Amino acid sequence: MFELITDSACDLTPEQARAMQLTVVPFYVSTDGVTYLKEGQEMPVREFYQFMVDHPEATPKTSLPSIEDFEQVFRAKAAAGKEVLCLCFTGKMSGGVGSARNARTLVLEDYPDARIEVLDTAGATVTEAATVENAVALRDAGCTLDEALTWLNGVMPTNQIFFTVGNLDYLIKGGRIGKVAGRAANFLGVKPMIHFKEGEIFSGGVARGRQKSFEKALDQLLGYLTERNADPDDYRIIVGYGYDEEEGKRLWMQARAALRAKYPGSACDVELLQIGATIAVHTGPYPLGLGVVRRYRPENK
Repeated sequence: MFELITDSACDLTPEQARAMQLTVVPFYVSTDGVTYLKEGQEMPVREFYQFMVDHPEATPKTSLPSIEDFEQVFRAKAAAGKEVLCLCFTGKMSGGVGSARNARTLVLEDYPDARIEVLDTAGATVTEAATVENAVALRDAGCTLDEALTWLNGVMPTNQIFFTVGNLDYLIKGGRIGKVAGRAANFLGVKPMIHFKEGEIFSGGVARGRQKSFEKALDQLLGYLTERNADPDDYRIIVGYGYDEEEGKRLWMQARAALRAKYPGSACDVELLQIGATIAVHTGPYPLGLGVVRRYRPENK
C-alpha cells in the first residue's frame, strides 16, 4: 500500500488529514510580510481570516513549502521502504510542486530504489481536496500506485471550480484585474464570477449582487453536469467558503436542494470546506463557490 502526502493548499482540516492517514506539508502565511508561519499549524485558518477582516488595508502573503520541507518527509518514507504519492497544488499558480520534485531527486540520490511520485493535481483548495480524497479511496481499495496515477491523471480535466469573491480589491492588489475596471465594478456592485480550470483562473462572467453570484455559481455547476449528461453521484462536489461559515452553509443547502430537485434518483452528496490562506490572499476573506471533480468508485472505474 502506498503512502499519501499532500500540501496544505488542499484545505483539509488536521482532523480530516489524520482520519485519511495523510502527511500534510504546509504552505507558509505572513500577515506582515516578514514573519512566516505554517498554514493551519502555527497560523490557524480562522485567525488568518480574522486578520484580513480586521485589517482590510493589509496585504497578507503566502510562501510555498521549501525543498527541505518535502525532502524531510520523503526521506523518512524512503528509509522505511514506503512507496509515496505526493499530490500538489496546481503548478500554474505556485512553485510548490517544483519544490516537491526537486526534493524527490535529492532523496533518490541516497535511496535509488525508492518509489516517490509527485503529481501536479491542477487543483486548488476544494478540487485539490477532492483529488486527495479520490487518492485515499484508490489506496484504500487496494489499487497499486501505478493504477492510482493512471486513474487520477485520466480524470484531471474534470477538475473545475465556479466561484465569486466579496469585492475585487485583492484581485486588484494581485494585478489580476485592472484598477480602473476593478474600482468601477466595486462601485456598481458587480460581483465577478471566476472559473478555475486546467490549473488556473479565468473569468466566469459577472453577477449583480452577492445572492445572484451564488445562483450563477450554482447554475454553472448544473450546466457542467448537464453538458456531460452526468450522474452527480459520480462526482465529488464541494462548497468552499472563506470567513463567513453561515454563508457557506446557505450555498451548501441551496446546492443540495437544486441537485436533488434536478436528479431525484441520486443521493447528490455535497461537502463543505473552508478555503485556506493560499487562495484567500488572492481573493480576500469572502470567496465562495463550488468545486467538482470526477469521483473514484470501484464499480465505475
